[in-house]
Amino acid sequence: MPLALVALAVTAFAIGTTEFAAMGLLPQVAGDLDVSIPQAGWLISAYAVGVVVGAPLLTAFAAGRPRKTVLVALAGFFAAGNLLCAVAPDFWSLAAARLITGLPHGAFFGAGAVAAAELVAPHRRARAVAVMFSGLTVANIVGVPAATLLGQHLGWRATMLVVVVIGVAGTIAIARLVPHLPSPAQAGLRHELGAFRSGQLWLALATVVFGCGGFFACYSYITPLLTEVSGYATGSVTLVLALFGVGMTIGNVLGGYAADRALRPTVCAAFLLLAAVLALFAVTARTEWSAAVTVVLVGLFGFAIVPAVQTLVLREARGAPTLASATVQGAFNLANAQGAYFGGLALDAGLGWTSPTLVGSGLAASGAVIAVLAWALDRRRKALAGPSPSSAPGPAPAPEADVRADAGDRVVGAGAGAGC
Repeated sequence: MPLALVALAVTAFAIGTTEFAAMGLLPQVAGDLDVSIPQAGWLISAYAVGVVVGAPLLTAFAAGRPRKTVLVALAGFFAAGNLLCAVAPDFWSLAAARLITGLPHGAFFGAGAVAAAELVAPHRRARAVAVMFSGLTVANIVGVPAATLLGQHLGWRATMLVVVVIGVAGTIAIARLVPHLPSPAQAGLRHELGAFRSGQLWLALATVVFGCGGFFACYSYITPLLTEVSGYATGSVTLVLALFGVGMTIGNVLGGYAADRALRPTVCAAFLLLAAVLALFAVTARTEWSAAVTVVLVGLFGFAIVPAVQTLVLREARGAPTLASATVQGAFNLANAQGAYFGGLALDAGLGWTSPTLVGSGLAASGAVIAVLAWALDRRRKALAGPSPSSAPGPAPAPEADVRADAGDRVVGAGAGAGC
């Protein structure tokens, strides 16, 4: 495994910690800045808005620039944003700083996924993307619980400062370990936008927005579900959420491994299994042990989707993957918003704390339907196109042609290779 992938994972760890730790630090932030906890929750929304806005804008701005330069700049931008959060004097300054911190999120993961795919052989691309995203999953096992504990004892500003240090370390690691990765010859905003003419790309993004909304419908309300239905004490929820992170990490690895062997079947199977386990959660949530097991499975199937979908988007974007890959992060945040919204509607309707898991099951099933439809359309398109020139009978290509083809495949790498 190239050390460059580890450098990308370190920054992903910092990003995951700062994104999700805010949920556990809301009481400390609210008390320190004299606002209510619901108002402090706007900090989570501010970050999400930053991700949705920043992903296309910063990616467009960076189009045509060497990917290593872009990655270093985005990682540094992220560290600076966290520093602004740590020194924010009041709530509104902190909200603005959180929005700024979210801006490089999508662009970093978009450019990082493309870079990861280019660092390895074509048949290992999904696993390379999974290695980078492992920083995000490990953050849910180690980073978020540790950050929450640190914030409870030393204050939320101390947590932000620690994330700044990790972000700076990631920036330095990328600068030292990631090799020079020039942009493709056709790189540019117009070329990147051309990828969105692909109907398959839009279907891939739709699977994220609708299907991954199922994961977030459950995750958004997991704490009250565990305390009110499963019977966990408030202090034990952190340990159960760490199990969620364990499931995410396992799913991320398995999803990358499976996607390298059968990409579209992996996407379809992951959504179907997520839909099934979310529906099962409505029953297994009644006891502590079965709830804990199901939490691991939800994390596993929910995150097995990430490297598979990211790789699918990269493949369908062809030779212009960076903007499309960054757009996936915006799609994940839209999935987060709609999953939480529909889960909340079920709760407001008085359907009980297990209702968000059933809502999530329906959303995941809709993602599976879209994925199967996209797969069927892709098979039909290939059938109508007939056999590729490489499969037609005739003399074998010269060795030099094989070398050039392999080199070209690596340049398109992100496009032939890919974030619930």
